[in-house]
Amino acid sequence: MTTYSAVRTTGIYCRPGCGAKPLAENVRTFELPAAAEAAGYRACLRCRPYRIVGTVPDAAPELVCRAVQLIIAGLLDDDGEAALGARLGLSVRQLRRLFHEHLGATPDQFARSRRAHFARRLLDDTELGIAEVAFASGFGSLRQFNRAMREIFRASPRELRDRRRRGDRLAADGGLVLRLPFTPPYDWDTMCTFLADRAIPGVESVEDGVYRRVISLDGEPGMLEIGPGGDDHLLLRAHLPFWEGVIHVADRAARLVGVDHDPMIARGQSAPVFGPEVAARPGLRVPGAWAPFEVAVQAVLRDRLPPADATDALHKLVEVHGTPVPGLTHGLTHAFPAPEALTSAHLIGTLATEVADGNIMLEPAAGLVRSLETVTSPPAAQEIALRLGDHSPAAVRQWLVSVT
Repeated sequence: MTTYSAVRTTGIYCRPGCGAKPLAENVRTFELPAAAEAAGYRACLRCRPYRIVGTVPDAAPELVCRAVQLIIAGLLDDDGEAALGARLGLSVRQLRRLFHEHLGATPDQFARSRRAHFARRLLDDTELGIAEVAFASGFGSLRQFNRAMREIFRASPRELRDRRRRGDRLAADGGLVLRLPFTPPYDWDTMCTFLADRAIPGVESVEDGVYRRVISLDGEPGMLEIGPGGDDHLLLRAHLPFWEGVIHVADRAARLVGVDHDPMIARGQSAPVFGPEVAARPGLRVPGAWAPFEVAVQAVLRDRLPPADATDALHKLVEVHGTPVPGLTHGLTHAFPAPEALTSAHLIGTLATEVADGNIMLEPAAGLVRSLETVTSPPAAQEIALRLGDHSPAAVRQWLVSVT
């Protein structure tokens, strides 16, 4: 877990390794940038905390972790804290108390901090206009965007762009290029191999160390490319039909390749349980999912069929029921079908029906594995839960066996 240091005398917070050397008695520590900002501190201009991943404390209760995932998925963008609380069965007051106790910020403050940090990265990395940055980051209006950036960074978006360094700019010739920051070490080769072994023909491909996939945003097709970037980041190249809500695209891409969590070796509860496997390969990350239903279908078919037959079955499902996306390269041809399109499909029709009817909610929650076991085997249910964010010892151990 990354710990941020805030200095009372300057009102600035820094990430680990910053060259600033304040007196110890003047320093407060926070586990999240949002908590430091809620306490009145602003990000350091030297170490730029918005450049690294701020992960939720492992000790946070399941409800808070679920709420964070829903915020990342964009639930607060339109519906606010009341809708988030209703989704979790909590009052707004209970929700705010849990967030303040475990994260040091309210749900709105947490979401605003995420949006502002992503916007700062877009201002540095891209040539998008100020208005485009605002809406790509999930802000509802330019006024809201300007206010948030002044409160968090003490400068307007235009002033922040004028400050960016020459080396910040990323070439964006064809698609929008963004950094996906991570806390080193990170084993991209193992992640790439894992994704290649499970690539769905027509929807995903892995070639020369670059992962590519077709996506759908509000019914419109797009394509993502993820590949190596630097010592502390991957590069995401997004070809999208529009820029609104790009923050959620980047978050889902980060979750897919596991850079939204600290390395497993850094998570105190993991090292004693998995011992030599984790210590020998400290850059391992648990893979996530771009689309939960897609991962669930794949796991069920791989559980019931030999690997080659499962791949053929997935290919046929995509060709028959998927949405064609012409003009792409690297073997990409379709977007994966929705649950409603597969309710009568062989082997996975029951899963598709349960998901389409809302009987199985494909999100990390208590009881997810039990509900999945009604339509598939326990090992497949564990794999699905793992990729949806259930990092329980049983699920992680099963995954470690498959990659070590």
